[in-house]
Amino acid sequence: MSSFILDLKPFLSLTDDQYYELCRKHPDLKLERNSSGQLIIIPPTGGETGRKNADIISQLVVWNKKKKLGVVFDSSTEFKLPLGGDRSPDAAWIKLERWRSLRDEAKKKFPPLCPDFIIELRSESDSLKELRAKMQEYLENGMALGWLIDPQNQQVEIYKQNQDVETITSPQTLSGGEILPEFILDFAEIWN
Repeated sequence: MSSFILDLKPFLSLTDDQYYELCRKHPDLKLERNSSGQLIIIPPTGGETGRKNADIISQLVVWNKKKKLGVVFDSSTEFKLPLGGDRSPDAAWIKLERWRSLRDEAKKKFPPLCPDFIIELRSESDSLKELRAKMQEYLENGMALGWLIDPQNQQVEIYKQNQDVETITSPQTLSGGEILPEFILDFAEIWN
């Protein structure tokens, strides 16, 4: 089952507060909005994708606990992007000073910023075309580094500001470079 997209604009325009309340009233649905205002209903992932995503998050959390450079978020966190979308990456990281600059009220709702680092993990039901468009949307909103991990093809697409997308096949590890100093993602559990 793939995502279901509703174009509400011809009939209804939701304010940010109305959209937030819609999400709160329907916690059993995973909802997102793209920058065009279309409502996206995302199906739940299966066990294999959930297991792989947990591995990715745990590696990012362990690194962040050592470095203390930022804040890690899981796939349940939705961000209010600067150019209008509301998105939930599978894993996200924000520099500590950017997170601390937000008011407490903004931290409790959908944080109004784009994460510095984002990972999207393709599940069996995900369209690669839609995920690539989502990664471009993150770039347009200020993401510094993003990885689109595709276990089906054992490929990773690397997104960076002002650079062409780089595709790597079957990496064993991948470095976070200057954005996430000394972070190395191990793909052993992701490719299996």
